[in-house]
Order: sequence, then structure tokens, then C-alpha cells
Amino acid sequence: MGKRPRELARALQSLKSQIGIELDVVIVGNSWNPASEYPEEKTLYLPENLGIPAGRNAGAVKVSGEFLFFLDDDAYLESPHALTALISHFDAHSQWGLIQPRVVPDGEGIAPSRWIPRLRIGDPLASSPATTLWEGAVIIRRSLFNEIGGWPANFFYAHEGIELVWQVYNHGFIAWYATDVTVKHPVIQPTRHANFYRLNARNRVWLAKRNLPFPISFIYISIWFAISMIRVRNVNALISWLRGFGNGVVASAGKQRKLSWRALFALGRAGRFPVI
Repeated sequence: MGKRPRELARALQSLKSQIGIELDVVIVGNSWNPASEYPEEKTLYLPENLGIPAGRNAGAVKVSGEFLFFLDDDAYLESPHALTALISHFDAHSQWGLIQPRVVPDGEGIAPSRWIPRLRIGDPLASSPATTLWEGAVIIRRSLFNEIGGWPANFFYAHEGIELVWQVYNHGFIAWYATDVTVKHPVIQPTRHANFYRLNARNRVWLAKRNLPFPISFIYISIWFAISMIRVRNVNALISWLRGFGNGVVASAGKQRKLSWRALFALGRAGRFPVI
């Protein structure tokens, strides 16, 4: 069984409660079989834990529809009209390729800044172009998702949303943060993951190697190396981060379409030129 059965049931119910939209839902089990608990639902059993982005990719090919909506098992939609509102945004704005809704704390805690997908946080209730991504609830045009090639499967965890957003701009679209649609999620620290620092560092390097042209890639890596040296205070965490950074430098990052200068400046106009 998955590690969050109650939360998964709630997430599934929030989807099945959506009004005015036809849904094709699949429950993806990364190293666990959801069919035993959900025999009447479409499920996908991945015997090996392929990681979050690869799991999402595997699920995407099992469903039909013009749009793909990804929802983590510990998140849920607040309104039964959430998905129709998101589709209405796409209908009204042909250049929007991806939308992240606003994340509201489920339970105690203050919404962390990482939930707001832009460099200058400002008013969290203000909608704007998105230049990063909180991956727990996101909708994207299927045609665009297929052109991009999906989530970066080899990342396993961390920063896969940044690449997806970058590639949205690289394909001539805009990513959007829509605050009128909300999703609830508990306030939990990403450092709870055992490999957080290692994968965070490795994937930061891979982001640059896969997506950024030289010399932007070198500048991006250099700036994030300096930022991380200042931020990471724990010795063990720093060692893990440095190992991940080194692995990212020497290991193959896989192939992705490099961002054009047009896309780079589009990201800059959206609020975050990709050097930070």
C-alpha cells in the first residue's frame, strides 16, 4: 500500500467530485500496486520506484484527454469547479501552456515561498507568469507536454518542475500562476527526503547541462554553487550536496532541447532570467 492511504483517498475524491468536465484518471503506484485497494479504478503498478517524474510520465500515457492534470497524493482540490476554471483559463489564453494553482496550507503552518512560482514573491494572491513550479498540482496542454517530452524522468526527485516550465517557454508558450484556483497541501519540509541535498545539487547541475546554452549554463551553476555554500550550514548536508554536485558534473544528464535566446529573454520578461 502507498504510504498515505487516507490522503490518496481524499485526493481521488477531490478529482471525482469535479463538475462539468470529463475525467480519465489513473492512480500510479511507484513500487506498490494500487489495484488491490482501488479495484474499480484505473491503476498503474510500477514494480520499481522510478521516481516522481518518471512515475508521472508513465501515468500520462495511460489516460486520454486534451489536458493533463497531475495531482500528488497528499494534495487535493478545494472546489468542485477547480478543473473547469483551469480549462476556462486555457480557452481564454491560447499562449498559456501550463498552469499552477495557488497552494493553501492544509492544517497548521504558513505557506512557504517555494509554493509561489516566481522570484519576487510579492502578494501571494496575485496571479502572474510562473518561472518555477510547485509540482504537486499542475495542468498542461497534452500536445505541449508531448512536444517537450514530458517530465525529466532521470531526475527522480527535485527540480523537475523547473525544467518543465523552462521548456514551456522554449516551445513558445507561457506558464501561469492562477491564484483563483486553489489546492490544499500540508506544510512539510522537503529536507525530510533522505537524498534531498544530493539530488538537489545533482539536478541543479543537470538543469543547466540539459537546458541552458553556454555561457548561461556556467553562470547558472556558479551562482547556485555560491548560494548553496551560504545556505547549507549542516556539515553532513554539505557533504551530501557536494557529492551530488560532483555527480551532476561528471554524469550524463540526458538530452533536452536547449533554451533559445528568445526563450531565455521570455523568462526574463516573466521575472526570472535563468541565471538564478
